[in-house]
This record gives sequence, structure tokens and C-alpha cells, in this order.
Amino acid sequence: MLERFLQNKKLDAAKLAAKKLLSARGEANAQSMAMKLIDNYEHLDKRSQTAFFQHLSSEFNPDPAKVVDAANRYNTERNEASLIHLFQTVEPPRQELLRRVNRAPAGTATILKMRQTLLSFLKEHPAFQATDADMHHLLSSWFNPGFLELHQITWNSPAQLLEKIIAHESVHAIDGWDDLRRRLQPDRRCFAFFHPQLPGEPLIFVEVALVPGIARDIAGLINKQAPVGEPKTFKSAIFYSISNCQPGLKGVSLGNFLIKRVAQKLIEEIPSLKTFCTLSPIPGFTQWLDAGAPLPEVKLSPVQLRKWQEAQKTCAVANPLWADRLKSGWHPERATEADKAALMRLCALYLMHKTPEERGDAVGKFHLSNGATLHQINWAADLSKKGLQQSGGIMVNYLYELDKVEEQHEAFSNKTVRFSRGVEKLV
Repeated sequence: MLERFLQNKKLDAAKLAAKKLLSARGEANAQSMAMKLIDNYEHLDKRSQTAFFQHLSSEFNPDPAKVVDAANRYNTERNEASLIHLFQTVEPPRQELLRRVNRAPAGTATILKMRQTLLSFLKEHPAFQATDADMHHLLSSWFNPGFLELHQITWNSPAQLLEKIIAHESVHAIDGWDDLRRRLQPDRRCFAFFHPQLPGEPLIFVEVALVPGIARDIAGLINKQAPVGEPKTFKSAIFYSISNCQPGLKGVSLGNFLIKRVAQKLIEEIPSLKTFCTLSPIPGFTQWLDAGAPLPEVKLSPVQLRKWQEAQKTCAVANPLWADRLKSGWHPERATEADKAALMRLCALYLMHKTPEERGDAVGKFHLSNGATLHQINWAADLSKKGLQQSGGIMVNYLYELDKVEEQHEAFSNKTVRFSRGVEKLV
């Protein structure tokens, strides 16, 4: 009972602080008032946070009558003054509130935490979507890559930072300090974006292997016992892991700029590098297989349709389910040639035709929209439990030809996947 009473007091104080922060007095004393709002918000429990976001979502919207008037005025006058007035009227007061919160020393970090919490509430509270859109809009501006700092992570980086790299690695888990040390040896690189307002807090990082050619399996890249390669053999840069560290930045584009910035930096450091590509997982593949490998939205030619249906039949994708196949002892190294051919064909078809769709493979969508080419599909490339579960152990190389990324990006924007002859031969 006492705890609920105290929570209500903190909630009321947070609401009052938000109101004062948007006042004329708040504009003049934004930093101190923002700190009061932050202090009260940070002491709210989940129930009170929900009530606070309900308050933001209902009390800080544009005035509908003023929006209609401003729109009618612009429709009539069609000049710069009426357009500016429309912009100012349509903008939710929430955005100015968040800007003023951002002026506090911990403002940026607080808004990131607020959005992380808000995202967890969206499913049950769709009315919060406008508030999330405001946060996303502002964060996209504040975390514009032009404001970010690119730093290489080395074994000599602060221990706290290295611990965060271990904790946030989301593609291929880092098995302790020895594993991390190997990933930071001279034939490996790790780069991260940082924001000036969040010192020591990586936003997103990428791990790169410097090797003689295009890697076909992940084991060789993350084996902590592997010998360190000689600089004279570095011909290819393989981007094998990209991890986001700030859930509050969901939907804010950072990874595409990170890859391009890192590629340019590596070219400057190692002119012998000729090839830039990924070794990527295919997280949606077996889920799609378990759904029966449904046909894509695009129309297939009669030959493509026949091959697709043959692969479906051979693979028996709907029965048993993929988890049952693994429980029964299925493994890429023991698969029949017919099974391998069918899975590789289905994987190629999935990546070529399903990726552009709304629910297409997320990793493929990221790299192809970033201007990469679907270059090579690799059998038995990830034999970890996770790799077998999500893609049957198959991985894919997306090739970045730096002089073609704009052209490739444009093609994918028009729902066209650019792929190599090697991939085309699989189907």
C-alpha cells in the first residue's frame, strides 16, 4: 500500500515536471527541470511507467482543430509562411519535450532507456505508437552517422568496453576472454560507432576477419585456436558479425553506414584488400520451411515453379517439422546428395524471391538493401546448435562491390535481388 502511494507520488511528480518543462519557464531552465523529470521517471515501476506513457500519448498531441485550420490555410495560400505554420502546428509537443529532456547531462541515455521500455509496451498498448514515432524521429536525427565516431576496439581498449562487446555479441557468442583476445588479433578487426553523449557505450559493432579468400564456413573464423594469418595474405575482408548494443535505437539505421565506413578505413590501412563480403546467417530459413516453403508473391516461370515444387517434395518440408528432423539425428554432414541439392535449391529460391517481401529474411534484407549482391550459398557452414536450428547449417556470402552499392541498393528498392551465376545455378 505504501509502495503504491509512493509510486503515485513519483508519477504525479513526473507528469508535473513534463508540464513545467514545456512551459516558458521550462525553456529558460530546461536543464534543471529535465533533471527533475529524469529523476522521477527513473524511480517508476512498470505500472507507473505505463501510466506515464499513457500521459505522454494523450496529453502531448497536436491540437486537431489547429491542425485543420493550418492545413486549410496552406491549401488556400500555398506559400512558405503557411507551410512553416503547418509544420509547427502538426509537430506534437512531445517532440519539444524530448528535446528539452535531451539537454540534461543524462538526457540522451534516458530517452534511449525510455524508448526501450516503450517498445516493450507497444504490443499491449498500440496507442503508444505515435509517441514511439516521435522518439524514433528524434533519435534518427541525433544519431545521424555524421555525428557518430568510429573507433577500433582492440585488446588494449578499457576492460569495461571489452566486457560490453562480450555481452552484446548477438550472432556468434564470445566464449570468454580467450575467445575475445583471438577476435582482436592482427588478422581480425572490431569497429564500433559511438555517440559523444554516450562515452564508452558502443551503439553497434562489426567484427571482421582478414583472410586470403571468401570464407565458406564460420568455424574457421571464430576458432580461438586458429593460427594468426600473415598480413601479406590479406585479400578479403569478411564481415561475420554485426551486433546492436542499444535496443532503444531499434529502427535507426546505423549498420549500413558502419559497414561502408569500415570498408573505407580498411582500404586505407590495407591496400591489398580486394574483396569485401559477409558470412551471414539465414535466421528465417527453417521457419519458412516449416510453413511448407510457401511460394513467393512474385510470379514464377513454369520452369522455376516446377523446380520449386520438386525441391519441396524431395525435402518433405512440411512433414516432419525441422525440429523433429534434428531430433531424429539429421545433420548436414550425413545428409544425402538429394537432400543437400533440395535444401540448397530451396535456400537459393528463398533468398532470391522471398527476401524483398515484408517478412523476408531480415539479415538478407539488411545487406541487399545496403547494396550487396547475393554471392554464394554455403553448405554445412555453421554446425552450431543455433546454426542447425535456424538454417540447417547453411550460411550465405553477400558481396559488397563498393563501386556498385548505389546501383544494387536501387535494384533492391524495386524488389529485385541481384545474385551471382553460382547462386542462379542452384535453382
